[in-house]
Parts: sequence; C-alpha cells; structure tokens
Amino acid sequence: MTSYLVRLAAIGASLIAIQAAAAEYPKVRIETTAGDILVELDDERAPLTVLNFMQYVEDGFYEDTIFHRVVNGFVIQGGGYTNDPDKDEPQPREGLRPAIPNEAGNGLSNQRMTIAMARTNEPHSADSQFYINLADNVALDPKPTRWGYAVFGVVTEGIDVVDAIGHTATTIKGGFQNVPAAPVIIERMVVVTDDAD
Repeated sequence: MTSYLVRLAAIGASLIAIQAAAAEYPKVRIETTAGDILVELDDERAPLTVLNFMQYVEDGFYEDTIFHRVVNGFVIQGGGYTNDPDKDEPQPREGLRPAIPNEAGNGLSNQRMTIAMARTNEPHSADSQFYINLADNVALDPKPTRWGYAVFGVVTEGIDVVDAIGHTATTIKGGFQNVPAAPVIIERMVVVTDDAD
C-alpha cells in the first residue's frame, strides 16, 4: 500500500510539473529610453496576435520606434512610428506585414497593465501597433454588437516605467496629438527565456 501511495504521489508531482511547464508563456523585454518593461504574452488565448507580435520582435521591427501616443490615465501606444528630428511629425515605420484577425473575444479584458493591439475603426486592421493600458479600460472590450481591442498579454515588470511614460508631457506634432514632447524610444525588444535574460 505504501509503495502504491508513493508511486501515486510521484505521478501527481509529475503531472503538476508538466502543467506548470505548459503554463509558461512567452516573455518579451521592451527596452526603452525610459527603462525596461517585461510583458508576458498569452499565446493560448491570443495565438495569432502573439505570433504576429513575436515575429515583429524577432525581425527587429520595433527597434527605434517610439511611443507616439500617450494619454495619461488611459494608454501608452507605440510600435508603428519613428522619430525623425528633421520632420514635424512621427514617421511611419516601413516593413509592415498584413493585418491580422481580431482576437478580442478571447476572454482577456483591457485591465490596467495589459498589452493589446491598436487598430483603426476596421476591426481586423491591427498590424504592428500596440498599447499598454494605464487604467481599467473595459470600454475597449468587445460587446455583443461591436468588436473590441485584442488583449494579448500583461506587464509583469516595469510597471513604474509604464506609469512614468504615462505621465510624460505631450504635444501636437503635425497631425498627431498626445505625442511625447521628448521622444520615448523603444531601443529594442528581446525575447526572454528562463535560461538567460
């Protein structure tokens, strides 16, 4: 009987370890001029969105892009524009891939410190741009009569950095409102593994 219980406990421990390993989500460190932000991505609930984001990360697309929209108490948005000091407004980053399907109905909500895909009024128009919620913005979640904005992860480290960016002084630059007066640049994004950060 004792050996049976020992074997049963060992099987249970193995199953717990397998489940814990399966629950590992991809992590990306967003290195900015304001500090680092670590995000954990939910590739189970938003597989297409995470795949799209990770491809942009691995391609180096986000290097030298800016947070071009900062609305205190709402969101910080980036991933689609660069700062050219010789131009009067942010410049679009070249190299966009096709837009992805909207995964807003995945059960994840636009809560404070979640990361989600920005898009136009067209529901399936998200490409590279993302935003981080500075507050609980459930008005951005889907409703039965309209599409929402797809959440695909959460900030796990660097919350103070996100909040600091959210308090950045902003201005109008060309056709853009709420642009940080001093650019907040995404220097690079790095996929983080447990073995090496």
